[in-house]
Amino acid sequence: MKAVVYDMYGPPEVLHLEDVERPVPKDDEVLIKIHATTVNRLDCHTREANRSNGRVVMVLSRLVSGVRAPRQRILGSELAGTVEQAGRAVSEFKVGDRVFGLTGIRFGAHAEYRCMRESARIAHVPESMTFEQAAPMCDGALNALWCLRLADLEKRPKVLIYGASGAIGTAAVQLARHFKADVSAVCSTKNLELIKSIGAGRAIDYTTEDFTKNGETYDVIFDAVGKQTFARCRGSLRPGGAYLATDGFRNIALAVWTSRFGDKKVIFKLPP
Repeated sequence: MKAVVYDMYGPPEVLHLEDVERPVPKDDEVLIKIHATTVNRLDCHTREANRSNGRVVMVLSRLVSGVRAPRQRILGSELAGTVEQAGRAVSEFKVGDRVFGLTGIRFGAHAEYRCMRESARIAHVPESMTFEQAAPMCDGALNALWCLRLADLEKRPKVLIYGASGAIGTAAVQLARHFKADVSAVCSTKNLELIKSIGAGRAIDYTTEDFTKNGETYDVIFDAVGKQTFARCRGSLRPGGAYLATDGFRNIALAVWTSRFGDKKVIFKLPP
C-alpha cells in the first residue's frame, strides 16, 4: 500500500511517499480502507520532535517517539473510511461499514490502510456526514471533552476559551455550553459570529482586545491552541481557578507546583 513516511525528524520535506506492507488485522481488529485523514498539530510537532517548544519538551518528545529516529514512520492520528476486513472476534463492525476513529500517538493514518482494535476509539460515521467531515471530528472533540472534564465545570462554571475557532476550540465552546457553563471565547474578527452561533455568551476579538487586561476574571481559562501561558493568564483567574492548555509537556512542572502551592492551578492533560 502507499503511505507517507518519514525516517528523520525535521521540516515537512522529510516526508515522502513509499510503498509499505499492508497490515493484516488480528482477531479483535478491523482493517480500514482510509478515505480521509488530517494533518493536525500532533503530527507537525511529532515530525519536528517538538523543537519549537524548547529543549526540555523536545527531549521528552523523543523519549516517546524515538530518540534518534521515529519509531512510527507513518504519521496521522485521525481517519475515516470503510471496513475492508474484520477479525473473527469482531462483532460491532462488519465489512463495508463506514467508520471514523482516532489513533492518537500510535499514528498510522497517513496511509491507504490502518488496522484498529474494535475496542479502540472507533465509531460508525453518521449517515449525514461525509468522510471528509468525520475525520477531523475526532481529535478536537475528544481533547476538548477530556480537558473540560478535568476542569470540573460544576465547581468552576465561568469559562474562557482561547483559540475558540479551531478544532478543539469549537468543540470546547459547544461542550462547555452543554455542561451549562458561562462561556466567553477568544478568536479573530472573522470568526466572532461563528463562535456566538455555537454557544459563546461573549466573543472577544483578540486583534482589538486583550482578555487579560479587561478586568474580567474566570474560573477556568482553557488555551485550546497553546499560545498563552499560566503567568500571563494568572491575573485573570479567580481564586481556586484553573488554567488548562493543550501544549502538553511544558506544563508538567507547573501542574506539580501549583497542586501543592497557591490557590490557582495548572491542570496538565495527557492526550486522550
